[in-house]
Amino acid sequence: MEILRHVVVLIHLVGFAVLFGAWVVEAVGQRRITRLQTWGMVIAAVAGLALAGPWGISYELDYVKLAVKLVVLLIIGALLGIGASGQRKTGAVAPAVFWLVGILILLNAALAVLWR
Repeated sequence: MEILRHVVVLIHLVGFAVLFGAWVVEAVGQRRITRLQTWGMVIAAVAGLALAGPWGISYELDYVKLAVKLVVLLIIGALLGIGASGQRKTGAVAPAVFWLVGILILLNAALAVLWR
């Protein structure tokens, strides 16, 4: 069971890497919202929700931390949707939306690593 949980952690990290990597590529490029960012968010979200269950561990989970991370993830998803919609209409993403997505991605990673 522990190995399965580690595989899910790996999938979660890959989802984060895809989301953040795609955002960084666009930050130095055209500053767009891409499907790759959305897919990275979905992969990280599904794996994160699977990790929120107390299976394969011997310690208590911090559900407040998990709830905060979920709220941040939902805001990222909403901003990706808002940015993609604006991009379809005007051809560009509002700079505030684009940069806020990146800040929130890093915030979610920081919450995972620094909140103990």
